[in-house]
Amino acid sequence: MAATSVSSSASTASSQSLDDYSLYSNLSDDELLQLAIERSLTDANQDSTGANMPLRPDSKQSPPKYSSHNPAPNRNSHNPPPNRSSHNPPPNRRTHNPPDDTRAHYSSHNPPNAKPPDPLTFEGTISCFVTGSGKRMVAYRRHDGTLVHLAPEPEAEEEPLFKAIREGEACRVRALVMRPETNLMLPSKPGWLAIHQAAFYGQESCLRVLLSAQPGMVNKRTDRGETALLISVNREQPRCVQVLLDHRADADIPNYERESPLFKACERGSAALVAVLLNHGVLVNAACSQGWTPLHEAVCKNNVEICEMLLKAGAKHTQTDRYGISPMFSAAQSGRLDTLRLLLKHGADINSQAADGATALYEAAKNGHENIVEFLVSQKADANKAGKTGLLPLHIAAQRGRDTIVSMVIPATSRARIRRSGISPLHVAADRNRDDILETLIEAGFDVNAQLSEERSKLYEDRRSTALYFCVINNNVEATRLLLEAGADPNLDMFRPLMVAARFGCIETVTLLVEHGADINASIPTHPTTFPPVYMFCMKYLSMFKYLLDNGGHAHSCFTCIYGSQPHPPIKTTRSHRGNLDSPNDDQSEFSPAQGVQFCEMISAPSISRWAGPIIDVLLDYVGHVTLCSRLQEHLDSFSDWSVIKEKAAPPRPLLQLCRLMVCQLVAPRRIQKLPLPGGLIRFLQHQEGSITL
Repeated sequence: MAATSVSSSASTASSQSLDDYSLYSNLSDDELLQLAIERSLTDANQDSTGANMPLRPDSKQSPPKYSSHNPAPNRNSHNPPPNRSSHNPPPNRRTHNPPDDTRAHYSSHNPPNAKPPDPLTFEGTISCFVTGSGKRMVAYRRHDGTLVHLAPEPEAEEEPLFKAIREGEACRVRALVMRPETNLMLPSKPGWLAIHQAAFYGQESCLRVLLSAQPGMVNKRTDRGETALLISVNREQPRCVQVLLDHRADADIPNYERESPLFKACERGSAALVAVLLNHGVLVNAACSQGWTPLHEAVCKNNVEICEMLLKAGAKHTQTDRYGISPMFSAAQSGRLDTLRLLLKHGADINSQAADGATALYEAAKNGHENIVEFLVSQKADANKAGKTGLLPLHIAAQRGRDTIVSMVIPATSRARIRRSGISPLHVAADRNRDDILETLIEAGFDVNAQLSEERSKLYEDRRSTALYFCVINNNVEATRLLLEAGADPNLDMFRPLMVAARFGCIETVTLLVEHGADINASIPTHPTTFPPVYMFCMKYLSMFKYLLDNGGHAHSCFTCIYGSQPHPPIKTTRSHRGNLDSPNDDQSEFSPAQGVQFCEMISAPSISRWAGPIIDVLLDYVGHVTLCSRLQEHLDSFSDWSVIKEKAAPPRPLLQLCRLMVCQLVAPRRIQKLPLPGGLIRFLQHQEGSITL
């Protein structure tokens, strides 16, 4: 938007104040431009006395500033600019130092016109926009972008009849209605008749005049399908409603959403309008396009008075919407205890189910309405009705973290029904990291080793089955500790939680699982290996790898190879078919003999081979006489610093190492600490020292 600038004399141009500009700071750019144009057009017709300094549109200059020698503008000036569009009058340009007699000039040879061009003959573009202050403007531009005219968008003049109705001048309305040229059936805008205008503004007297002159328009509808009666109800105009009903308005005509006047009255919560309509005999069970009835709406508003009137008038509390939701369900869903009590008093079924199988108790538990759940449980609501997903109210409360509701529903829930559902609330709480709920369920005696049903387990690619697995895969250490201390078995899942924890590199979780009996050497039936598969996930974490070996992990199997010193077949490094096990290695050997994948093939994967030397070095501390296969020797030969590791594997192994292995085979790792031996020897047996002095 082009800015405006003030052309002033040389004596005043050198000292302009930003404070004077604050007079226009509340004007938008569009309003400043409009002001500049209007002043330019006005001053173009005046003489060059210098009383009013003209403005010129110039996009390269700053907004108007005034010399600090000039006083603040006089708001009581008798020479205001014509047609000003701002609420803040422009300053009086009269100064103590009149400017030189220099006439203003336009920087463009085509200044904007004073009058708007004819839209029918104008050659260019006409655009409308809204300023920052909300003012609607229209701009005329030539094809080259030159501004021809800019002015506020002309407002459509309101018809005299509609203006008289809005202002409530009944006598004037009567006079206009009596004119032969007045057509009451002619809308002022799409579908909007004079009767709708009177109903909207609540002009009862004007409404009577219109209906007396043209009774046939009482049920005419707007472009939205609204009758004057529905408009009056929606605007809460009880006197207009009565006038329309007295003139035989049809009280059951809905809008295009099939919302009747009674429905709108319930939506507005107006008991007076509901009473008037019910006394007129309207259809009390008429539903909107979504199947929602006036009773549904009144229940959601928790308006007991209106609900009572509707029920006495024959409203059906069993009627459901298109989703099978009854008013009873709506009350529980929205937490409306008062109307819920009323519906039960009138015989509503406390265990009615929606189309998806959800009950009122289920929905209240889902939305956390504790007072509703407490009331429904006290009224013997069935807590063993499941939704379409097979989940019970207890499951959904555990899923949403509603600890208080879980405690309320537990006594009313059958453990046998939970088992038939194929999923324990412990699974749900563990999946959503609801530690408080998990603790509550454990204290209530739920089985920490409950497993998912076969159907539910198949929904997961890793075939998980226990709550412990959910906690470990969520990396929730506290929940894992809680379940293990409560007796959770870490060896029930096909893909062990220990492998998941090792993949995450979480030594704290790995330690917890090992201390509670996790099988380090467990295999994966679907992906056999000749070595403990947990090693695949911790080869990059040598401290964790060593911890697993210290606690009973097999090391000798890592040196077993069917090829021995013979050349190995080439490794086909493709994307692993073990990707579904969340392996950290994207590239794995496609070697799969009948007995399973070998360690030398696994360690040859590109993402692991760089660690081959340190890994083999650690493993040698846990084995006696072993022979390195040709593949392992290739790895050790690939880096000069690893030659010492190759020498370490050469026979014979030290007697001290062989004795340590024998002791560790005879004594469980956890009992070594209790042996009556010197501390240095204990540390050596636990692989905490590289050598020992006897």
